[in-house]
Amino acid sequence: MTYTCTLNTQAGDMRAAAENDALTGLWFVGQKHYPIYPIDRAEWTDQPDHPVFVMLREWLSEYFCGNIPAYSVKLAPKGTDFQKSVWDALADIPYGQTVSYKDIADRVSCLSPRAVGGAVGRNPISILIPCHRVIGSGGGLTGYAGGTDKKAALLKIEGRS
Repeated sequence: MTYTCTLNTQAGDMRAAAENDALTGLWFVGQKHYPIYPIDRAEWTDQPDHPVFVMLREWLSEYFCGNIPAYSVKLAPKGTDFQKSVWDALADIPYGQTVSYKDIADRVSCLSPRAVGGAVGRNPISILIPCHRVIGSGGGLTGYAGGTDKKAALLKIEGRS
């Protein structure tokens, strides 16, 4: 069973999904790769008071206040082994720092920053798996499934201009 709820955040409305005791998805409503209904969401049950979402709301509240949350939310993103290796590398990017797609490609021993970019773009757990911290090799804000305006806003919260 997948539980879900909609969250209102400072960066826009987000949809969260959880299974058992772990967060499996957090998307900006309408973003690229947003789950399609009814195919992807047929088995979803709205349960905003699920314990994962209670913890997630607290985590996001701390984050949007500009603080590094002192605890973590258990994550269980679904994807290929390659995607998961990229998402693990994203999770290691420290708060307030950025890296390039090439940096991530080097970390996961992939010769193609473009392939890494595809995996980054399919990250199913925005913000907590910080794909917004990946920028172009020239330092510019490149694509972001939620939109580059949201990427810029998240980086600004973390003290990056």
